[in-house]
Amino acid sequence: MIPLRLVIDTNVVVSAALKPEGMQRTVVLLAMTKPARWYVSEAIVAEYAAVLARPELKIRKGLRLQLRQVIENHTRVVTPSRLRQVTSDPTDNMFVECADAARADYLITGNQRHFSTFWKNTKIITSSEFLSIIAPHLLR
Repeated sequence: MIPLRLVIDTNVVVSAALKPEGMQRTVVLLAMTKPARWYVSEAIVAEYAAVLARPELKIRKGLRLQLRQVIENHTRVVTPSRLRQVTSDPTDNMFVECADAARADYLITGNQRHFSTFWKNTKIITSSEFLSIIAPHLLR
């Protein structure tokens, strides 16, 4: 089976932490399961940690540590090249750079308005679009 290469935006990871029954949690769980491969860069890991630790989100420390462990154990780190600005929000460029370096199939985000529909061969989609492609039976 050919591995499915994924990059996941911070907003999906945060939603997975905040909503245990939400589809973003399912996306994160699927990203950890073969044949999927979840790709990150050092910048993305740092952003995940910083955003998950924001006091206003009230994500308990134990859950943050669990998520950090999951990310450390179930992701592959790439070293992306800097790209010209390709997103409308400069902070989102790191996800496109990671997708480029990983040759990702999908970049999953809750904020599509900052991205184009594709970057090279990477399709930029929402959690629900991803689930409708990969596991439509979970959406019923």
